[in-house]
Amino acid sequence: MTDVALIGLRRGGIEILQFLRDKTALIFSFGFPALLLLLFGTIFSDDYDHPGLSAARVFSASMIAYGIVSTAFITMGVGIATDREDGTLKRLRGTPVTAGSYFLGKLVLVAALTAAEVVVLLAVGVFVFDVPLPDDPGRWFTFGWLFVLSVLACGLLGIAASALVRSARTAGAVLNVPVVALQFLSGVFIHPITQLPDWMITVASIFPVKWMAQGFRSVFLPDSTVGFEAGGAWEHGRIALVLGVWCVVGLVLCLVTFRWTNQRDA
Repeated sequence: MTDVALIGLRRGGIEILQFLRDKTALIFSFGFPALLLLLFGTIFSDDYDHPGLSAARVFSASMIAYGIVSTAFITMGVGIATDREDGTLKRLRGTPVTAGSYFLGKLVLVAALTAAEVVVLLAVGVFVFDVPLPDDPGRWFTFGWLFVLSVLACGLLGIAASALVRSARTAGAVLNVPVVALQFLSGVFIHPITQLPDWMITVASIFPVKWMAQGFRSVFLPDSTVGFEAGGAWEHGRIALVLGVWCVVGLVLCLVTFRWTNQRDA
């Protein structure tokens, strides 16, 4: 194992321990997606005229995409802005931790957090709303590669977006506004997505969130619901391609925009 990978994994362990000590962040990170699922599942009940398709089942899939975007993009962006402002990054620069190790450590953190969020969401879906889990290994394989690509794409974009934040105090507001708007455009909160105007679906198709939500619906909803999708198909190949492209774009943006200190400190 290279030094970059080894240091990055050790850094990831430290990041997880630091996060677990922050009880407020811990409760909101795990609690908010599950709370939204409870609200949507209770309010809309069996809102879809389709056998075996309850609102809770639809939103169990959508909330996984929501949780990954919120944690991997917003938590990453806010966390790095805070590290930069309180001098953590400046101190790390004098250690063997390279930019690559630091990125890897943050990705380990968001991967662990999002995996735990998924477990909590599925537990709420199964035990509160009797949502059935897939019994086909192929669906769980799809879930695996989709989860990895989603966390990587959103995490790398979160690192890049931290360069746009001028202070940790405003980071949450700056990063939340485009993410919430994109989630509405991408059908995370609205199902079927075909209720949206065509131009909104076209805009959403450029970004990863629409494809993440569609991919997770392909895992947890029956194949008979594929007609609800904009393209009339699950489009796994296109989902992998779009998310893969955003991983590359995110990595390039990270390498171009990342800085160890605020501009005023530099």
